[in-house]
Amino acid sequence: MAVHKSKKSRSCRGMRRSHDSLGKPTLSVDVGTGETHLRHHVSPKGYYKGKEIIKQKAEVEQESDEG
Repeated sequence: MAVHKSKKSRSCRGMRRSHDSLGKPTLSVDVGTGETHLRHHVSPKGYYKGKEIIKQKAEVEQESDEG
């Protein structure tokens, strides 16, 4: 079994851990709706890069009632 030759100091431990923290999520604002969303993700209302990708439930139900 491997055994440490000497104890790691608090300083070395802290320097090793200095890069372990989590960064803040990168947010973008949609061009068409002005909604804030994660980059490279669809906004909550179904828009991506200003285009509607996913239709909302209410819109789908209205189209099915009409047709």
